[in-house]
Amino acid sequence: MTSRQEIILEFELQASNFDVAGEASSKTKRVLQQIGVRADVIRRIAISAYEGEMNTIIHSLGGTMRVIIFPDRTEIRFEDQGPGIADINLAMQEGYSTAPDYVRKMGFGAGMGLPNMARCTDTFDIQSEVGVGTKIMMVVFHSS
Repeated sequence: MTSRQEIILEFELQASNFDVAGEASSKTKRVLQQIGVRADVIRRIAISAYEGEMNTIIHSLGGTMRVIIFPDRTEIRFEDQGPGIADINLAMQEGYSTAPDYVRKMGFGAGMGLPNMARCTDTFDIQSEVGVGTKIMMVVFHSS
C-alpha cells in the first residue's frame, strides 16, 4: 500500500444474531493477513474487533463496524443504536457486565469486552448516551 491507499471494510451488526457473531472480525483478520500486517498487530486488532462486534450484538439494538486500514494503522469504529451505557467508568471495570443470563449461558458476557478493547489498542475512545447509543473509536498502529 502506498501512503495514500486505504482499505475500508463495513459490516452491519444485528442485535442478538449469534449465528454470524465473529464473522466481521474474522474477515478483518483475513484482510490484514493478506496485506502482510505483522501477526502480533493482527492479534490486537482481531481481539479489539471481536470484542466490539460481540458487545454490539449482545447489548445494542444493532449497529455498524467500520474498519479503515491505512499503511501505518488500523482504525476500528463501532456505532450502535440504544440503549447506551449509563456509567462508562463502571462498564470499563473488568468483570462488570449487564449481559442477560441467556447470553452468559452461551459463554459470553463476562465483562471483559471494553477492558480488552482498551488494553489491545493504542487509542481508545468511547462515547455513549443512554437511550441513543454508543460510539467506539479504536486505533492500532502497525509499528507498535
